[in-house]
Amino acid sequence: MKETAPPPKRAAILLPWDKSAARLSVASRSAEARLAEAVGLAASIGLVVVHEHVFITRSVTPATLFGKGQVEMASAALADALVDVAVVDASLTPVQQRNLETAWGVKVIDRTGLILDIFGARARTREGALQVELAHLEYQRSRLVRSWTHLERQRGGFGFLGGPGETQIEADRRLIGDRITRLRLELEDVRRTRGLHRGARKKVPYPVVALVGYTNAGKSTLFNALTGAEVMAQDQLFATLDPTMRAIVLPSGRQIILSDTVGFISDLPTELVAAFRATLEEVAEADVLLHVRDVAHPDTQAQAADVRAVLNRMAKDGTLDENWQDRTLEVLNKADLLGGVGSVIQGEGMAVSALTGEGLERLRAGVDARLAARMEVLEMELLVSDGARIAWLYRNGEVLARVDGEELVKLRVRMTAADKARFERL
Repeated sequence: MKETAPPPKRAAILLPWDKSAARLSVASRSAEARLAEAVGLAASIGLVVVHEHVFITRSVTPATLFGKGQVEMASAALADALVDVAVVDASLTPVQQRNLETAWGVKVIDRTGLILDIFGARARTREGALQVELAHLEYQRSRLVRSWTHLERQRGGFGFLGGPGETQIEADRRLIGDRITRLRLELEDVRRTRGLHRGARKKVPYPVVALVGYTNAGKSTLFNALTGAEVMAQDQLFATLDPTMRAIVLPSGRQIILSDTVGFISDLPTELVAAFRATLEEVAEADVLLHVRDVAHPDTQAQAADVRAVLNRMAKDGTLDENWQDRTLEVLNKADLLGGVGSVIQGEGMAVSALTGEGLERLRAGVDARLAARMEVLEMELLVSDGARIAWLYRNGEVLARVDGEELVKLRVRMTAADKARFERL
């Protein structure tokens, strides 16, 4: 007998909104936009949103986050809508989460828990799966404070100390702690291997260009358009999690490695910034960063500010150099939704449409120019018979001019300092 799939979970999205705090933000966004983003996050893992509401909060209630009247109002609405899970688009303390579950009689998750569930569903590589599990366990360890009866049982003591023994909560925390320790060891092995791969790439070495940006800004679509790859690209939040790389050739003939990375999001949980070090390390190692923005989104400025905040946080903790903005190009994607590249006020950015291909040649030239600005222009004289070294310069540098004599070939070549050192060792 064929098993039928369980019905999708019915969800409610509840957004606590502090108007005064929103006004103080440099890149403030509307409550409606924040609520729509939370609905998109929930829908991306198959939840059916049957109720959504914005609660204006003037002060935080320590026990429940929401005020007493708001908790009662939400309880009635959740019951009427037959909700299975309530998503609170904010960070909840373990006590708040437990109290809301008791008051509403449904499962309650906060923004961090929702994003962790999405990441768990999207991770494809072994490292991605390990990182998600580690972040989830570290998040869950502090939340073993539930009304479940099995957590109140006690086990007998060991050895000669006797006493009442350890509670189930303590045992569960200890098991989680042991698993976290093992995961960190496994991740170190994976990271060590990736470090060896990165070292091998540096010996080649091709410049690395990394795509960064807010989730659903079109990074993977742009990656596919530039490389001809078929990386998963959907109109969906966090469609791509694990870093993907492909080699492409720029107009100058220079070969680069393009890296697609995980999208950022407002209030990105600290656990996930630490967990997805794989993607962040690719960003830190990149020669050029392409900050891909959804220029057609009403909150494009606020989204850009959120991405810069994450990168600045990385610079502050030493993961990223402080001058990262000097090697960043703004890419204003989805210009087709505004009538084309010519309809976008470009300023410091480059307008493109990854979907139609408009503006991509200019983007390639812009990346070429940014890389060229970091290179040296050298005058060289080589023997006509030194064909191997001349061919090497064509493969690894950019030959700007060439004059052939009877015995010597005069070349003007642009190359990186690393390539210059390699050439001198030939």
